[in-house]
Amino acid sequence: MDKEVDTSRLKRDVYEMPADVRDALQSRGLTELYRQRPAYQQNDYVGWITRAKLAATRQKRIAQMLDEIEAGRVYMKMKWNG
Repeated sequence: MDKEVDTSRLKRDVYEMPADVRDALQSRGLTELYRQRPAYQQNDYVGWITRAKLAATRQKRIAQMLDEIEAGRVYMKMKWNG
């Protein structure tokens, strides 16, 4: 997670934003849209990505996150009314 994000209300583990995820967001121009998501979604995406055991799985998860953020109204393949 970025230090600018208020995680004080999260009751789950808070994950550090890895460089490859930050770079992927920046390269697609999605950093601001990502930051507009609630803190729990930002944290869930990062935790889900970092728990991948294989590099291919990690890349697939990063791609899914980017596609969902770009599309809007989608979070972890579910409709989201944000």
